[in-house]
Amino acid sequence: MSPFLRFAHGIDALNERVGRAVGWLVLAAVVISAVNAAVRKAFNYSSNAFLEIQWYLFAGVFLLGAGYTLLRQEHVRIDVLLSKFSRRTQVKVELFGFVVFLAPFVLLVLDLGFPFFLRALNSGEMSASSGGLIRWPAYLLIPVGFALLGLQGVSEFIKRLAFLAGKAPDPGMKTEGKTAEEELAEFLRAQQEAAK
Repeated sequence: MSPFLRFAHGIDALNERVGRAVGWLVLAAVVISAVNAAVRKAFNYSSNAFLEIQWYLFAGVFLLGAGYTLLRQEHVRIDVLLSKFSRRTQVKVELFGFVVFLAPFVLLVLDLGFPFFLRALNSGEMSASSGGLIRWPAYLLIPVGFALLGLQGVSEFIKRLAFLAGKAPDPGMKTEGKTAEEELAEFLRAQQEAAK
């Protein structure tokens, strides 16, 4: 099980890095939105490209962050019935969910999403809006995001099998640690202290 667990931890590390990087897309979207609003008010000028890049960033946050969300056990769950069972039974139900629901859905979206991206790339598809952006970067987010989600599903499956075999701790328990907001606040404080 050890090589599989190393593989799972490698996937975890990948999604951890992607998730942390994706957080900066939120800041970029806010800055672009603020600049767009200021330019529109001050100079009575607006661009569809500014609006569309915000949409692209928003899509990137949700699609690229899906694997990170699964890693952090922050995805939507309905535990009303499941909470009445033992943890081992809960893990077996989660394994069933990965195999029956997550894996087929991810494979279907990859099967449909990658050709969708390739068609847009090859045709040079542009936004129908005046001054709009090319579309393929937004379409690329679909297969990349679902590939990351699928990989994280594989990692979670491996870790749960290892837990049932008694070779790993329970991966379904949220780790008590600092939130992303707390980590960002500490980083900003450290930057301010270094600037003094």
